Amino acid sequence: MTTRTETDSMGTIEVPADAYWGAQTQRSKQNFVIGGQQMPLAVVHALAQVKKAAAKVNAELGELPQELASLIEQAADEVISGTLDAHFPLVVWQTGSGTQSNMNVNEVIAGRANEIAGQGRGGKSPVHPNDHVNRAQSSNDSFPTAMYIAVLQAVNNQLLPGMQTLRDGLHAQSQRYMDLVKTGRTHMMDATPVTFGQELSAFVAQLDYARAAIENSLPAICQIAQGGTAVGTGLNSHPQFAEKVAAALAAQTGLPLISAPNKFAALAGHERLVILSGALKTLAVVLMKLANDLRLLGSGPRAGFAEVLLPANEPGSSIMPGKVNPTQCEALSMLACQVIGNDTTVSMAASQGHLQLNVFKPVIVHNLLESIRLLADGCVNFQEHCVAGMSANEQQMAAHLENGLMLVTALNRHIGYDNAAKIAKKAYEENKTLRQAAIELELVTDEQFNQWVRPQDMLKPE
Repeated sequence: MTTRTETDSMGTIEVPADAYWGAQTQRSKQNFVIGGQQMPLAVVHALAQVKKAAAKVNAELGELPQELASLIEQAADEVISGTLDAHFPLVVWQTGSGTQSNMNVNEVIAGRANEIAGQGRGGKSPVHPNDHVNRAQSSNDSFPTAMYIAVLQAVNNQLLPGMQTLRDGLHAQSQRYMDLVKTGRTHMMDATPVTFGQELSAFVAQLDYARAAIENSLPAICQIAQGGTAVGTGLNSHPQFAEKVAAALAAQTGLPLISAPNKFAALAGHERLVILSGALKTLAVVLMKLANDLRLLGSGPRAGFAEVLLPANEPGSSIMPGKVNPTQCEALSMLACQVIGNDTTVSMAASQGHLQLNVFKPVIVHNLLESIRLLADGCVNFQEHCVAGMSANEQQMAAHLENGLMLVTALNRHIGYDNAAKIAKKAYEENKTLRQAAIELELVTDEQFNQWVRPQDMLKPE
């Protein structure tokens, strides 16, 4: 492999000749060979947004020559576009402030800017990765700013649209079956009737609750740390830098970003991301119930509830011919488990803010972005491959309703709880219908039973 020599404060090191990165990236690449989880490109692209905004603001404030700022902005745009993605090889498991990834972005932007300037790929002239690309910045404020931008973009562009897709699909099915009466179940036991549409409407409302929780967490995440530099004081930055760079980033990203009112908290703690993670966990809980309920209702086809016909997407067994499994439900519930686990990691990592800095930043953003991606993809996939194609087994629902013992609840108002209980007990023990048991006990007449026990009249307050 052809190499070139790059330098940093520790001396010289050989770097692949075709790489845009420099010495600090190369050292990290060699020193942190841990796992296969690379730093999310969403964070890399967001860091490039920070570098672009910082160059623009530093030039405006007279802190950086305009010609260097223009080179940095041009190179940063290439990073943002994704054309240089191959030059960001570092893993999540690195220094807890994200310093190596911050420097990776600084070096790639400088390396590409120097190439644009005709000085060859890499190096430190005319654009220096620290003095120019990283001017008025520290990893301690740039990396959390990029974290927040990446998370906001993922929520807005992936998760919320994905949730809406699933919500709309469930709402359509709820409306379709709003008048289809079936047996309700509590404690996994027969209960009074509901309609299948009412049953599905619960999931629509639960998704709305989860969406509200997610959206309510976002305004605080729009408060960015940029301008705090190393410990929150803003050392080595212009007095106007923090506010101006927040405005520049807002213009670039279309996000309502503002400068965090307390930079010390913005560097040392990430409670705002913990709140979002908790909201993501809430969504995971909703999806777990949705998946579990549909696979219960679809169980069978002959020895289970068999009230819902789920799409048969693929063979379900390597040994049992013709078996079809609720695989979409299983996938959705598995990813819900992962998201719940990710929330635990985020909570633990966010609790590790020591003195002026939390140094668990990479694992926090890695887990949040993974959760967002899983939930977004899961919602869309479940709608497309399960909810859209499912249908009610109306014959089975009618049979369960006819045989259900808890229709006897309709008699409480007429003959009292104790007498109604006698009817239910006799019907169960003697394998008789409620009507037969009620008439034999001489508690109601056939005409009264017809008048009082009507499932369609048991669906709302009277």
